[in-house]
Amino acid sequence: MSADTPRRIVLLRHAKADWPQVSDHDRPLAERGRQDAPAVGLKLAETGITFDLALCSTATRTRETWKLAVQELPHRPKTSYEERLYEASPGELIALLNETPDEVENLLVIGHNPGMHALADALSGRAEGDTLARMSRTGFPTAAFAVVSFTGSWKSLEQGVGTLLDYWTPKEH
Repeated sequence: MSADTPRRIVLLRHAKADWPQVSDHDRPLAERGRQDAPAVGLKLAETGITFDLALCSTATRTRETWKLAVQELPHRPKTSYEERLYEASPGELIALLNETPDEVENLLVIGHNPGMHALADALSGRAEGDTLARMSRTGFPTAAFAVVSFTGSWKSLEQGVGTLLDYWTPKEH
């Protein structure tokens, strides 16, 4: 892969979680989340993006979201469960993405807010159509995802280098 390789990152916030008497990290999906996760998987499949790698937070709700969503994809990517995604700042998330192997062209990240929204905002120096306005207006609800493209190596990924190509939320559809 050369320095001008086009790449896509899909930032997916976990589906709606329940609030039982467990630690935040161990919160499972709520009933609505169990319905939204396969729907987001179908929508990810509709994008036509074939993911080379999925990075998923180790939190219960993100792992459950991924388990339900990935069943709807035509191709199951290699999955890495990454505890650093939990409660990560945009800077920490960019540092983590900078570690992505260069053979990866399309990366899916299953994480949490405010990190997913803040990272989509931070990376998107440009946006197609009304994607940025819609993302700002809806505030990145559960099971929402943003598609950001950039050109170059993962090590070169930094604030403002990407283009927000798409933004989807189950509440809009």
